[in-house]
Amino acid sequence: MVDTVEALVDGGRASAGPPLGPALGPKGVNIGQVIAKINEKTKAFSGMKVPVKILINDDKSFDIKVGTPPMSALIKSELGVASGAHNARTEKVGNLTLDQAKKISDMKHDDLLGADQKARVMEVAGNCISVGVTIDGKDGKTFQKDVKAGLYDDKF
Repeated sequence: MVDTVEALVDGGRASAGPPLGPALGPKGVNIGQVIAKINEKTKAFSGMKVPVKILINDDKSFDIKVGTPPMSALIKSELGVASGAHNARTEKVGNLTLDQAKKISDMKHDDLLGADQKARVMEVAGNCISVGVTIDGKDGKTFQKDVKAGLYDDKF
């Protein structure tokens, strides 16, 4: 039988205190090892809340599954803005570089449907539209058209 513990932790800064310590204590696993593994796997999401799932086997071995924050949270974090645009059609809160868009697509790799990085960056661009963020100085839809037209092929 596999026991499961789910929690929301600070990326790269999980501790043996609540919510993990009290949930893991009765399970008999080495809490220090679990915390170290979680911090290692979530360090890329520093400063964000990250969902984690700890699967504990009968022999007290464990496996950790790390979810990712919503893409809008990653976009806002990358730009250092507190919130998206109140009206994304008329207001822009920032500009994402192509490298930042690639970084976000890599962070969300397992959750995205795109077969390659180019397709995943297109998904990031779609989210930028709703947050009120431009990419490479262009509106999200314009950026997507340019990518489809091959203007960025040398960058992927």
